[in-house]
Amino acid sequence: MGEEFFKKLKEKVKPFLERVEGHEFEHSERVFNMVMHIGKIEKADLDVLGAAALLHDIARGKEDRKEINDHALEGVKMAKEILYELGFHKDKIEAVCYAIQSHPSHLKINTKTKEAAILQDADRLDSLGAIVISRIFTFDGKNNIPVYDPSIPPDKEYVPYKSRSGINFFYEKIFKLKPETFNTKTAKEIAKHRYNFCKEFVDEFLKEWNGEK
Repeated sequence: MGEEFFKKLKEKVKPFLERVEGHEFEHSERVFNMVMHIGKIEKADLDVLGAAALLHDIARGKEDRKEINDHALEGVKMAKEILYELGFHKDKIEAVCYAIQSHPSHLKINTKTKEAAILQDADRLDSLGAIVISRIFTFDGKNNIPVYDPSIPPDKEYVPYKSRSGINFFYEKIFKLKPETFNTKTAKEIAKHRYNFCKEFVDEFLKEWNGEK
């Protein structure tokens, strides 16, 4: 599919992702850019990847509002309707839907297609690096969550939106996204760089907090 198709798909997706905290349209657009980058290197189907990336969180708002239990399964239903409406390749729709259904990493799904593996990688990569650092502290600022409180240790298990400080969030979620847990060679290389960047940031932060630098 050409650039014009993806432009139309982006416009179709945007209204569903308004005011979706942490999974707004900009997240899907970054995932789209990443799957295209990885997909070219890994020689995957870019039509399937592009569509799946833009549509993977389309039902996230419904899940946040407690209207549904699983945004991935609901997203499959919504994606099919949109793709048929926009004239997407009929023989590729199931591949798009499988990638969407498989993308939540917490389900520990052993992805069976290259495209599903790449989408899962790209989605997780958006939780590493410079952008996620800015997102963490922007969210915390809006919700009056402290940047750091040494009297509050990180929880052992990550619970969405329940971290009690920005620095704790790194230990509860970010540092568990180890590079070796990604699917593709390309994603592992990108993850290593972003993971190390986050580690260096937190190390520097704590040294400054403790007056070591």
